[in-house]
Amino acid sequence: MKTFLDENFLLTNQTAVHLFHEYAKDLPIIDYHCHLSPKEIYENKQFNNITEAWLYGDHYKWRMMRANGVEENKVTGEASDYDRFVAWAGTLPMAIGNPLYHWSHMELRTFFGVNDLINEQNAPAIWEKVNAKLAEGGSRARDLITNSKVTVICTTDDPVDSLEYHIKIKEIKDFHTQVLPSYRPDKALEINRATFLPWIALLEKAAGITISSYDDLLAGLESRAEFFNSVGCKVSDHALDYVPFAVATKEEVEQIFKSALAGNAVSLEDEKKYKAFTLLFLGGVYKKLDWAMQYHINASRNNNGQAFAKLGPDTGFDSINDSPVASALTGLLSSLAVADSLPRTILYSLNARDNEILASLMGSFQGDGIPGKIQLGAAWWFNDTKDGMVSQMKSLGNFGLLGRFVGMLTDSRSFLSYTRHDYFRRILCNMIGEWVEDGEFPNDEPLLKQLVQGISYDNAKQYFGF
Repeated sequence: MKTFLDENFLLTNQTAVHLFHEYAKDLPIIDYHCHLSPKEIYENKQFNNITEAWLYGDHYKWRMMRANGVEENKVTGEASDYDRFVAWAGTLPMAIGNPLYHWSHMELRTFFGVNDLINEQNAPAIWEKVNAKLAEGGSRARDLITNSKVTVICTTDDPVDSLEYHIKIKEIKDFHTQVLPSYRPDKALEINRATFLPWIALLEKAAGITISSYDDLLAGLESRAEFFNSVGCKVSDHALDYVPFAVATKEEVEQIFKSALAGNAVSLEDEKKYKAFTLLFLGGVYKKLDWAMQYHINASRNNNGQAFAKLGPDTGFDSINDSPVASALTGLLSSLAVADSLPRTILYSLNARDNEILASLMGSFQGDGIPGKIQLGAAWWFNDTKDGMVSQMKSLGNFGLLGRFVGMLTDSRSFLSYTRHDYFRRILCNMIGEWVEDGEFPNDEPLLKQLVQGISYDNAKQYFGF
């Protein structure tokens, strides 16, 4: 029987052990998509206690606490940080089969030297030990980044953001991680949401223009993209809860936009026309700036109306959507290709059903001398599990070039999430090791080294141009 979380955790064959320890374990990290706060990085946030570092903003854990019967006061409410921590400690032993059980223990061990199996009984002792470690220094935000050997972080930023903290971070002489913005114009596309008109006013201010026409909007979006580019941005991101596509003229979209500016709701068909036309324009901007474009597809957000009214978005009430993707996504990508405006693109779906659809579809749009120009994105959110990672990589291997995969990202708001790269690399090495030991892939040492190091680090560095 193996010991829980030993040095060969998740490595079930000798080839996997060799590949991980020789070629993957000590590589640096590129985190090309996350939700860390650049302000907290610049200010080198000091965490007052483990709850602040571990539970604040972590809706993964919040969902599990609610499922364990923890009252909302100890999840997002006014309960003390200690009580919230104890509630999480009491939840974790029930999380057998959930990656949070692995991640939480990996984080305790890696960052705080705590090897205990956390539960409600030993929570007070762990609380004291971790908080003492936090208080003694060496565990501030930038320390956690540096100690994890992170070379690049791409945060997620609205086009109207000033990027002041990204600019200030560049001036820190003893911090060597690149912290770059990512351009995420979701609020520009969500024409039917209450956020749309207030956001247009913010864009006017940020771009220094008056927006009274659709051309004004596009000019503002492009102006802000050029500003992001000047600060080092190399990637955009879009949350497409469904994939919008409908053919429209610019004149049609102009009328749709003006109607929305007047405060009117637009039909679903007109929303699709507006979104598709705008996405096609933005794809051309990204291609010109030599950025990569990310589409995050098929999330169902804010499902619980009562909870959304009380707590707002990103509080743990989202799930997997099942909207069709093939036809509309083909329309978007083909239109971009016809216009010679298709940038390097990463396609993620929250619905694992879509993996093979995306993996096969992207093969129709590879080219331009760019290795892996169109990527099947890493197992995302609810798929960020052992099974989900293996499934995503096998789909990519079956339909494309796994060896060109740009690998793992944290997609996290926590500075402790870098152990997820270790988790991914172990799963990757184990899968490849199984194939080698089963005679499905040759035991070619130089090739195996290239594949493991490429997927773990090198491919992302080359793909994004860091």
